[in-house]
Amino acid sequence: MRTAVVIGTGLIGTSVALALTDRGVTVHLADHDPDRARTAAARGAGTDAPPEGPVDLCVVAVPPAHVAATLADAMRAGTARGYLDVASVKGGPLRELQALGADLSAYIGTHPMSGKEQSGPLAGSGDLFEGRPWVLTPTRDTHTEVLNLALELVALCRAVPVVMDADAHDRAVALVSHTPQLVSSMVAARLEEAEETAVRLCGQGIRDVTRIAASDPRMWVDILSANPGPVADVLAALAADLDETVSSLRALQSADDGKRREGVTGVEDVLRRGNTGRARVPGKHGTAPAAYETVAVLISDQPGELARIFADAGRAGVNVEDVRIEHATGQQAGVVQLMVAPSAAPLLAASLRERGWALRQ
Repeated sequence: MRTAVVIGTGLIGTSVALALTDRGVTVHLADHDPDRARTAAARGAGTDAPPEGPVDLCVVAVPPAHVAATLADAMRAGTARGYLDVASVKGGPLRELQALGADLSAYIGTHPMSGKEQSGPLAGSGDLFEGRPWVLTPTRDTHTEVLNLALELVALCRAVPVVMDADAHDRAVALVSHTPQLVSSMVAARLEEAEETAVRLCGQGIRDVTRIAASDPRMWVDILSANPGPVADVLAALAADLDETVSSLRALQSADDGKRREGVTGVEDVLRRGNTGRARVPGKHGTAPAAYETVAVLISDQPGELARIFADAGRAGVNVEDVRIEHATGQQAGVVQLMVAPSAAPLLAASLRERGWALRQ
């Protein structure tokens, strides 16, 4: 691939353009808002000048409701040899393209499974997709050349290709992406009118659960409007679990021993099922999940402290598999949780203590 057009210079479109430009592809940028295209171009994502002729690949990075029309317009204009979109929903745009009579041999649906809470060209990053799954949904009509262009794009963005049926993809993202967004927003909404004393008690758990609730509501209305049925199905199953859990918690308030035992069984059941489901979430680099041990280090909020911890861990010869930071309420201090292999935890703890770090038990 030598040339490409990216239509839509939000987070994903700009990130695709930055990745391609970094790897020597000439990228032309287009957006319904010329200022956004100019901003992306100023960041080094390509040029906002139109191409002089057909390019190798046209990447459509617009909201799901506009994907089919944008693709059809680009096809009629003869923009490229191959066309793909990066929308988070695949079945609807495909059916709309079919209804418009578009040439499906030149098209493949795709979805990079990566993003941020921020949006717009300034949030774009050329390494956004590195190591992340990138779903491809070819149809029986998709030409081999177009599939190869899509695979080349994924490789240039250093992502991992995953081939799926379009409707199977939509059911999958309803479970692993769209429903978590709504659940995160619903939990965060409970904080809207909560007492200030309660909000001040927020710890890492509530921060983890509500992190994605900071996402742009307008963007998510577009996404959910394109995949309402599968999301509603998952939420209905979740609602059934909620009803059963509420009943179990009410039973724990009963003076009747039998009802309390039923309540304990119900609550324990949902917690154990949660353990089982969580264990299926892939670990680092998509491998099987691994059990890590946490070494918790007390840290002051001073420049260079994190770098010093990682340097000392390196001197101990220990690889830090993951890290979390928990900030103390009302203090310029916190706890850094270093996740390491269980066999390495005692060595790391002893080494950090020798170097003057205070560990939390």
